[in-house]
Amino acid sequence: MRFDLVDLQLFVAVADSRSITQGAARCNLALASASARIKGLEEALGVSLLTRGRRGVAPTAAGESLLGHARIVLQDVEIMRGDLVAYASGTKASVHMLANTVGLSEHLPKALAAFLREHPHISLDVEERESADIAQAIASGIADLGFAAEHTLPDTIERFAFSTDRLVVVTAQRSEFSGRRVIDFREIIDRDFIGLTSSTALQSHVGKYAARLGARLRFRARLRDFDAMCQMVAAGVGIAVMSEVAARRCARTLPISIVRLRGTWANRQLAICYRSLRTLPRPARLLAEHLRKAAVP
Repeated sequence: MRFDLVDLQLFVAVADSRSITQGAARCNLALASASARIKGLEEALGVSLLTRGRRGVAPTAAGESLLGHARIVLQDVEIMRGDLVAYASGTKASVHMLANTVGLSEHLPKALAAFLREHPHISLDVEERESADIAQAIASGIADLGFAAEHTLPDTIERFAFSTDRLVVVTAQRSEFSGRRVIDFREIIDRDFIGLTSSTALQSHVGKYAARLGARLRFRARLRDFDAMCQMVAAGVGIAVMSEVAARRCARTLPISIVRLRGTWANRQLAICYRSLRTLPRPARLLAEHLRKAAVP
């Protein structure tokens, strides 16, 4: 059974747009030609790949399976093309990495800077995503490497532990909790909280634990990063739960206090992940090996 890359590109475009017409346009194909190619795929495979309806088309179960494999094949072709073009032109190789909020802002910068110093011919494209989105993107072959909370990763994705993200409570220095070393989450669950704007894996993790205790957190403000959160806490607007690394960095310049949370739930394992170390392009494999050495035991 032979597969044409144009057929695979067309099927991905049709599935993403939910329209054969739009998929054909994305691939610069005539509608009749696109329809014939889809029909040829279905006949060659012996299964229906799309369900047709008044609102467009949708992949069948077999179509979803083909879609996943097609994305991987096309991604691998792009990786191959990029690697060979880099060799031919002498330009720098590039690694595409996805990282969650705490990874991008706190855990990765130092290690990535060291890698770039050691490998001047390699460039990095690092994009911020939620941990759950990172897991899906890595599984689909959209990025080379990911940095995510380990509990969000499926067993099918390879990974290694990079660091532990201990969660702490951040309060104003004049708060009633500022003199405490450790606190139970139940003691603060009814207080006003400061959180992140987006529904991050960290925010979800804290919210799920609150739900297990039968509570829903009350947010006075949601902000875009840890620094802004700590500024709001310092002003006495509310308290925050965040990464200890971020909290201690902010505490150097802001009048805030840090209190550790009691319980194993407050320790999250952060991991470097990839679809397969064996199939990673060489620049991405070099970065993975560098990060493994930089991992905090």
